[in-house]
Amino acid sequence: MFSEGAKKTALYTWYLLLVYFCYLMLLITLQYIPVNLQAAFLSIKEDVVGRRYYQIAFFSHVYTSMLILLAGMIQFPAQLRKSYPGFHRWFGRFYVAAILFVAGPAGLVMSIHANGGLTAQLAFSILSILWILFTYKAFYAAYTGNIRAHKIWMYRSYALTLSALSLRLWKWLFVVLFEPRPMDVYQVVAWLGWLGNLLIAELLIYYVIQNAKPAPQ
Repeated sequence: MFSEGAKKTALYTWYLLLVYFCYLMLLITLQYIPVNLQAAFLSIKEDVVGRRYYQIAFFSHVYTSMLILLAGMIQFPAQLRKSYPGFHRWFGRFYVAAILFVAGPAGLVMSIHANGGLTAQLAFSILSILWILFTYKAFYAAYTGNIRAHKIWMYRSYALTLSALSLRLWKWLFVVLFEPRPMDVYQVVAWLGWLGNLLIAELLIYYVIQNAKPAPQ
């Protein structure tokens, strides 16, 4: 459908955009270093910021999410996987462990107290549960040697990882275009931030993996 040159251009453009948005995420993360309970987002969470379990969940999630984004990003280039398989495995293990044991559970705790009421809380809770589930299934597929299934579940897992970026992008667009009330924005982007990513992931799975020609034996 597309020439190899067009595919490479699209891939390079995607990685450049991803690196740029990761840089913006780094700027957000740096606001919470050192620990500051009045910084940025926490300044509007007076109802829960004083609770120790929320503090642990929030800072665990924030501090690991940036690393998870980067670890996931370098899992996909085929040349890197072929040339440095050990590198791929170790960063993959970090990606899985950080989501399953830190960022995923922490995100679920934060979801219970999400801005936007029950609608947003439900959206973020489902996101956290699916993030953990998809990542585990990607790990289990690799562990059992099912590389094709591993790729499929990693597409889905990383699509949800990227919701940290897409949620903020959608929020910015809605505020610029419609100037809604802050809580109304959360109710919309809480769903759109990850459902849109998952839809794109399913399209990529269909066109890139499901329809891929088997490698010659």
